[in-house]
Amino acid sequence: MKKQLNVFGKELIPCSLDPVTGFFRDGCCKTSVQDKGLHNICVVINDKFLDFSKNKGNDLITPRQEFSFPGLKAGDKWCVCVDRWIEAYLDGCAPKIILEATSQSVIKKIEIKILKKFALDLN
Repeated sequence: MKKQLNVFGKELIPCSLDPVTGFFRDGCCKTSVQDKGLHNICVVINDKFLDFSKNKGNDLITPRQEFSFPGLKAGDKWCVCVDRWIEAYLDGCAPKIILEATSQSVIKKIEIKILKKFALDLN
């Protein structure tokens, strides 16, 4: 796989290795045609987003041993689906973002000025 870039056009840094995130479970929010969910935004999970996601049918709290998924808690970093983040944004509960670990592909769906408002890694 070729080197992937973040929203700044620089090398994509890992989002989280503990817990290990990313569609490929390599810690990075890489984009791929294989990833239909587009798990490309690196966020810092909060309780509001966990509840929102669970209410939408995606329980990120409960561990799932069969998928080697530890379950998430507030403070964990995780690669989330672009469309889920947009839904959360529109509902007022979008989590903060680590832009250096967010795939450049995201700016096709979300304006950079919106992403920057949620960025934890600016200034």
